[in-house]
Amino acid sequence: FDFYPDNYIDESIGLSPRQNIERVVKQSKVFIDNFASDFQNLLIYGNTGVGKTFLSNCIARELLDRSYTVIYLTSFQLFDILEKNKFNKDDDSQEVQNQFNFILSCDLLIIDDLGTELTNSFINTQLYLCINERYLREKSTIISTNLSLDNINDKYSERIFSRIISNYTLLKIVGADIRLAKNI
Repeated sequence: FDFYPDNYIDESIGLSPRQNIERVVKQSKVFIDNFASDFQNLLIYGNTGVGKTFLSNCIARELLDRSYTVIYLTSFQLFDILEKNKFNKDDDSQEVQNQFNFILSCDLLIIDDLGTELTNSFINTQLYLCINERYLREKSTIISTNLSLDNINDKYSERIFSRIISNYTLLKIVGADIRLAKNI
């Protein structure tokens, strides 16, 4: 928590970065503790370097330690698998099909850095498929992104935005880039 200052209030959330990260960590612990009994999804968003990926990995570690299946993929990796599943029908198609099926059926899927990929109609369709199918199967998903909610709405289809806003707990992390602060 020492990386998050307590000496100012972030206007977007009405809390100091320290108060906010304490709240975010508390909500993350509730997500972990209720994982077996309460289907939830998380959208972790904020500026570059505020700890979104670290938090996602901490959640993954806790759930792996409790014997849940977790897949962590960057958005590039996810869409690469989805593209191969859709278009490649060659020697490794069974492996790709298995990866695709596991993406849809694992206990927790983490999509890191959503928004760094090039967005087109294929990406939108495949992201909706992934989010919607996991929702229907009641399989939890964590999405981390540097995009604001407005940017998500602009970059992806309204259907994707609606699914995220209505079915995900929104966790905004504020503060300065920790990686830069560590080097000062």
